[in-house]
Amino acid sequence: MSRKLVNKLILLFTSIIILVVGSLTYISYQMLQKESVANSISSTSSNLLLVNQNMEEYLAGMEQLSLPQIRYDEIVYAITHESENYASRMYVEDYLRELYYSRQDLVAIYLYVVQEKKYYAVTKENYNVTVRTGIDADIERLPWYEKAMTSPSNRAYQSFVLPDAEPGYPVDTRNSFMAYHRVLRSIVSREPQAVLSFYFDSSVRDEIMKDIPFSEGQHLLFLSPDNEPFYADDLSVYERMEDAAVTGRLTGDRGSRLTWSEGEQKHLVVYNVGEQEGWKLVKPIPYSQIYEAATTTRNISFTIGAVFLLLAVILVTYFSNAITKPLKKLSYQMNRFSAGDFDAEAEVVGRDEIAYLSRHFNQMVRRTNDLINERYKMKLVEKNAILKALEAEINPHFLYNALQAISTKALKHEKDDIADMVDALALTLRYCISGKDIVTAREELKHIDHYLSLQKARFGSRLQAVYDWDDSLMELEIPKLSIQTLVENAIKHGLEKVTGTVTIEIGAGLSQPYTVISVKDNGPGFTPERLKQVQESFQSEWKDRDINEESIGLVNLNTRLKLLYGEAAELVIRTDKTGTEMEMLLPRGGASHV
Repeated sequence: MSRKLVNKLILLFTSIIILVVGSLTYISYQMLQKESVANSISSTSSNLLLVNQNMEEYLAGMEQLSLPQIRYDEIVYAITHESENYASRMYVEDYLRELYYSRQDLVAIYLYVVQEKKYYAVTKENYNVTVRTGIDADIERLPWYEKAMTSPSNRAYQSFVLPDAEPGYPVDTRNSFMAYHRVLRSIVSREPQAVLSFYFDSSVRDEIMKDIPFSEGQHLLFLSPDNEPFYADDLSVYERMEDAAVTGRLTGDRGSRLTWSEGEQKHLVVYNVGEQEGWKLVKPIPYSQIYEAATTTRNISFTIGAVFLLLAVILVTYFSNAITKPLKKLSYQMNRFSAGDFDAEAEVVGRDEIAYLSRHFNQMVRRTNDLINERYKMKLVEKNAILKALEAEINPHFLYNALQAISTKALKHEKDDIADMVDALALTLRYCISGKDIVTAREELKHIDHYLSLQKARFGSRLQAVYDWDDSLMELEIPKLSIQTLVENAIKHGLEKVTGTVTIEIGAGLSQPYTVISVKDNGPGFTPERLKQVQESFQSEWKDRDINEESIGLVNLNTRLKLLYGEAAELVIRTDKTGTEMEMLLPRGGASHV
């Protein structure tokens, strides 16, 4: 496809269409997703707030029912004397009947007399409300009893949503979703006299909860302040949220939300915390449902885009062929001309740019025919042989000149960063092919600047370089590319191994009896095993070395130092977890270069 212009045009315009349609679809999909989440949070939060207020008012009504506001002393007195006074007993029974008739959602009422270990029970049996009594000393060992006795509010809520709930009384909890227990204490001594227990059916609760709409896949939970479930449309959802510690995160303001991830399924958990006592109404919603409208819109957009793309490809193909057909004919004649057929001539149709090229091509062919003769052909053969002989020599220089041309082109188009990189690469190439083996430190450091500028284009601000070079050593003669080998090693084994910033410090100084050139970095350093391996490779024979070895650059540099300066020269590596320091020790006066 890349050899034909028509295919290039089709590919270009098709790519533009795909990019535009895909980008617009993606952007609209993201916007619809965010809008769907925001609308879902807003509507659900408002709905949960109103319903939770009604539920707390319903619970507050339970508390009002349990407290005899006017006849408290009479009730307590009757409870304390019911075992010895028949009138007191009748008073207690009448009071319990009155409470039972006051509500339509009561399943049973129990009154446990603490001193007597006895309870009164009011239930409906065979369409009659009866009062029964019984003895049960085990009531005081039940969790709800202990909770009510220790509560500062002298009360306890008991849920029957979980299967292991123990009512204690012989009450059928299948018809009751919760119980409210109230401790009645003596006003004088504050000692507990009785515990009044109400068992409620779910009629009022369901009437309140039906104001919360939820579809398949969505769920609803009503939790106490200590996260005990008092309503769950699916108990397994509560158990999974409890296992994932989601219920413990249901804190904060009244209108809050969080994300619950369950495998690949993600839920938006919108909840409301009541103002009065902190009861929580929780609604987990799958994100897949929230995004359903956005997904449908995205799929429709992709379908429309595919149809539009098909029509566009047909039109682009038609017009591209109409444009490129004259070019194809011109290309055919040019191929004939390049193959040595100097009678090639292109057809000129119209007055556009292609016709202009065809006309001038024909003029070039005619002029070429006038110039071609046998002697000229002989000269071409001779020059071709010379060019072939010089090809190996001019290739590097041609590459350097090409890089300079690219740099100039980038500057003309104000691509300064590209121009800087190309210039640095060109100067690096010129330095590498200069043919010298020994250079001054000033030349090597200038080359290092170009090399680091190319590396900074790759690593950005993560690569920092610091120079601590004695000015008196700027004219020091050293092996070419020796410092680059150390810097390249610091980048490869330091900067590439971490994600943070690495500082490379390049320095030189004098000591007895060496001139010391050092490159330090604050990377992760060599492992002891790796350091030992590199040091052993310095001692190996040249014929035994592996050219694919990771430290071949350091090995080659060490060998060059030995060849140029003798055995006194040395390449030293110090490393730990805080970084690596590599030093070239060049003997002072040991060679003409130092």
